[in-house]
Amino acid sequence: MEPGNVTRPSEFLLLGLSEDPQLQPLIYGLFLSMYLTTVLGNLLILLAIVSDPHLHTPMYFFLSNLSSVDIGLTSTTVPKMLVNIQTHSQLITYAGCITQMYFLLLFSGLDIFLLTVMAYDRYVAICYPLHYTVIIHHWLCGLLLLACWILGVLNSLLHTLMALRLSFCSHLEIPHFFCELDQVVHRACSDTFLNDMAIYVTAVLLAMGPLAGILFSYSKIISSIRAVPSARGKYKAFSTCTSHLSVVSLFYCTLLGVYLSSAVTQDWCSTAVASLMYTVVTPMLNPFIYSLRNEDIKRALRGLLGRASGRGPADPPL
Repeated sequence: MEPGNVTRPSEFLLLGLSEDPQLQPLIYGLFLSMYLTTVLGNLLILLAIVSDPHLHTPMYFFLSNLSSVDIGLTSTTVPKMLVNIQTHSQLITYAGCITQMYFLLLFSGLDIFLLTVMAYDRYVAICYPLHYTVIIHHWLCGLLLLACWILGVLNSLLHTLMALRLSFCSHLEIPHFFCELDQVVHRACSDTFLNDMAIYVTAVLLAMGPLAGILFSYSKIISSIRAVPSARGKYKAFSTCTSHLSVVSLFYCTLLGVYLSSAVTQDWCSTAVASLMYTVVTPMLNPFIYSLRNEDIKRALRGLLGRASGRGPADPPL
């Protein structure tokens, strides 16, 4: 490899989901509607929690932060893709690519950590209900949220700073609709061994570690629910977990699909579609899962929409 062919690029080329010009209007309309639905849905959840004093509890405190993170996760990738389609350009600057990669790693990591903390919250609420307010107090909520942010920032900084040391050749096409870490690293001409090791190690520690914590929490929750004598009591206890369990399953299944598709097939379009699931589809579905399965959220949303329309809060059901 000649030194003259190795450089720090000024821009990358994002190939997107399809290079067919006839599909671009369809992709633009689909992504615009999904993005607006995601932002509006998560914003409504956030406003409902903030405006309803009954929802100022640890569980909804973490849910409001999850909604904020989901807005950030989608806003990291979709607006740039929409601009590229609108301007008929596939370019993203080197600085823009590194910045996008940093925030994508940050928000996806925060998603994982917050889902783990929410599982711990449900574990304490169901397994130790009498001690819940003593264990999960406001200081602990703040510390857990701070820990999530510290881990997310450190993980993002690690991969971003390691990517900055790489040199790139002239072939700078990224077969994706955003600057995904693995795709950017493997466009480098310099040695990527340390980057690959960092990706594998952090994937095991920061993805599988939290998953193990979630599975442990739910194994204890199921054991506690089985000990409840009445069927009504079992249903009431488990109903507080169904929304969270649905979101966890959706997030980890789509995340697993990304890595399985990239390992099994070399088709870049399949990998990009799999990535679409956890970066766009999952944040869009989360508000629907929590609002449809949670009576407290539905009541708060009715009150919020009632106040917005000038009719005052909705009357409580008889």
